[in-house]
Amino acid sequence: MKPITYELIKTCKQTGARLGRVHTPHGSFETPMFMPVGTLATVKTMSPEDLKDLGAEIILSNTYHLWLRPGEDIISEAGGLHTFMNWDRPILTDSGGFQVFSLSDMRKIKEEGVHFRNHLNGEKLFLSPEKAMHIQNKLGPDIMMAFDECPPYPATHDYMKKSVERTSRWAERCLEGHKRADEQGLFGIVQGGEYEDLRKQSAKDLVSLDFPGYAIGGLSVGEPKDVMNKVLEFTTPELPSDKPRYLMGVGSPDALIDGAIRGIDMFDCVLPTRIARNGTCMTSNGRLVVRNARYQRDFRPIDDNCSCYACKNYSRAYIRHLIKCNETFGFRLTTYHNLYFLLNLMKNVRNAILEDRLGDFKEEFFEQYGLNVANPKNF
Repeated sequence: MKPITYELIKTCKQTGARLGRVHTPHGSFETPMFMPVGTLATVKTMSPEDLKDLGAEIILSNTYHLWLRPGEDIISEAGGLHTFMNWDRPILTDSGGFQVFSLSDMRKIKEEGVHFRNHLNGEKLFLSPEKAMHIQNKLGPDIMMAFDECPPYPATHDYMKKSVERTSRWAERCLEGHKRADEQGLFGIVQGGEYEDLRKQSAKDLVSLDFPGYAIGGLSVGEPKDVMNKVLEFTTPELPSDKPRYLMGVGSPDALIDGAIRGIDMFDCVLPTRIARNGTCMTSNGRLVVRNARYQRDFRPIDDNCSCYACKNYSRAYIRHLIKCNETFGFRLTTYHNLYFLLNLMKNVRNAILEDRLGDFKEEFFEQYGLNVANPKNF
């Protein structure tokens, strides 16, 4: 039996969005699903128990960062990532490729892999498709990501063509280097920037390799939202309907809804946790910066329409006080709220698909959230 399988439950008659279920060695999760990011084997300020209370069914950790600290050998000795961090539900690890290309200015891309410097201490490092597979095999997640090149936006067609061809060659090497294929599923990553011909070529190359799932990478890297949506519209149909589709690095509410409408099943992003630590909250009426002075004597919850732990028990004034005083509990409350907001949003998206009304749901949500349906601004 394959470690990762996808079950299509329903297709929304109004939009074509998919309601499904992904089965993994550590349980199943319903899709469309948002995955909280636990870069260093922890979602910042959250315990595994918190995440379960929130409704998180799968989380993401980062291969590059865990390779540097504490190292894949220590995590393997602990019994794998699940045991190490006390999380018994599915885990996905990215390949480290994005971090190599985004964190290190000193890098050289060669056919064998990438030579670069450790962003912590400047030490020379080398990461290849085979190395990325070795590390992830030792970490032991349910879903692993292939090692790809993530080019910047914008990039020329010529550069992107060479990059896509290299990513396809590296994908083959990842499959060859994956030593636990009966226990861990490996997803390929479609690249190609904004170019339709290159996206389709990348998808064709990867689909021919028969991965158990596919990601769309290289988006949410600075391009306008309408460009991302256009890319999804001509890329997603190229991917198999019987396997999960994952849009990497996307987590704003509008992008989650738009992605689901365009056939995406899985999403991840540091956005909700990162902005929470700056005192910014996602609410049913849009962005709320709780650290602002206007909330000093505001004793309402962050969101009157929210039933999360933070909103049921604490006021804007109290949370503002904690954040202004740099108290960790304040960051925990805003993080809890933002993750609850997105996980609850995806639950509502799934219900709307079930009821064949995701298009109507989008219009209602965008109007209340203060977004222009035709051209939403970045969150």
